Amino acid sequence: MTTSDTGGPVGVTAAGEVKSALVGLMSDLTDFRTEITEHLQAQDERLTMLDRKTAFATRPALSVAAETDLSHKTAFGGYLRSGDDSALRGLELEGKALNTAVDANGGYLVDPQTSEMIQSVLQSTASVRAVATVVNVDATSYDVLVDHNDMDHVWASETSNLTETTTPQIDRITISLHELSALPKASQRLLDDSAFNIEAWLAGRIADKFARAEAQAFIDGDGIDKPKGFLSHPQVDESQTPWSWGNIGFVKTGNAGDFAQTNAADSIIELVYSLNAPYRANASFVMNSKTAGAVRKMKDADGRFLWADGLASGEPARLMGYPVLIAEEMPNVDDTDPAAIAFGDFAAGYTIAERPDLRVLRDPFSAKPHVLFYATKRVGGDVSDFAAIKLLKFSA
Repeated sequence: MTTSDTGGPVGVTAAGEVKSALVGLMSDLTDFRTEITEHLQAQDERLTMLDRKTAFATRPALSVAAETDLSHKTAFGGYLRSGDDSALRGLELEGKALNTAVDANGGYLVDPQTSEMIQSVLQSTASVRAVATVVNVDATSYDVLVDHNDMDHVWASETSNLTETTTPQIDRITISLHELSALPKASQRLLDDSAFNIEAWLAGRIADKFARAEAQAFIDGDGIDKPKGFLSHPQVDESQTPWSWGNIGFVKTGNAGDFAQTNAADSIIELVYSLNAPYRANASFVMNSKTAGAVRKMKDADGRFLWADGLASGEPARLMGYPVLIAEEMPNVDDTDPAAIAFGDFAAGYTIAERPDLRVLRDPFSAKPHVLFYATKRVGGDVSDFAAIKLLKFSA
């Protein structure tokens, strides 16, 4: 057997040296890795501190209200997409600062940004809402107190005996609030798409449904589970029967389904002056586009057009100096015995009562794989002053 200078076997000695060298190398590598890790951690901490300083220096801090609004928008979007209400609850958005709440039955008030979008669409829609009185109520109805009875009087001499005269009475008109609802739906896949603007979609769908439904009801609603329109009240021909409270007075064109063959503009003038002077100061016309197209061609006896377009952008057209509201829900002139033009002080004559909140219920089960959004709003409307509105009926 070969021996080394120390007297031991050559193979055993070589193996021992190799093992010792490997152990030393592993120890050096461990120390090197530890040193590199420490340097990297220190560098990362310095970079993090630098990023924070840069962020604070370049981005102004959001206000508390803005931070809360953004948090609420994110939470509401998450609820619409997946039905998860933990973010709404966890952010303490129930009730106080933002006036949002989670009802016991699972209802959610629409977040502030979405509500504003819906309300703006309703106001820009051509509806009696634009000229009527709109009040927000927290009850199930709204009462309008009206003093429409005049009191008697007598002329007395110095020595005549005074007699008792009648006392005016106050009437109460109750406007009940009815539930207006919409039921749009979207596929779950569409809701899961993070690039999809759920707030804009939901606002547009609900606003379109609500605007068309209430605009129609304010004109001809029957008052059964919906507002009562001003055309649904009894109408009286003032040339034949004296007007009385509870009726809407009208004048006739003298030609069924059209204006009179001669002096067509006379009926428009008669309509204007059938309204008492105090109401004419704030009066406006209401008609649809087809009727407006016929009226636009009319001229007075001197050849001047009765119709005048607005001089400024957004200003309504004027007929005989009074603004014209184009409401497509009004009857056409060629309908059966239609009252196609209304004229009056609608701020005094028609009142809309509504609750300011809007509730959305998410239903992912009834129409799978679609998700239904059941949106409800409570609104009512009725005539509050029967003397403030007059009609032009296209009849002989």
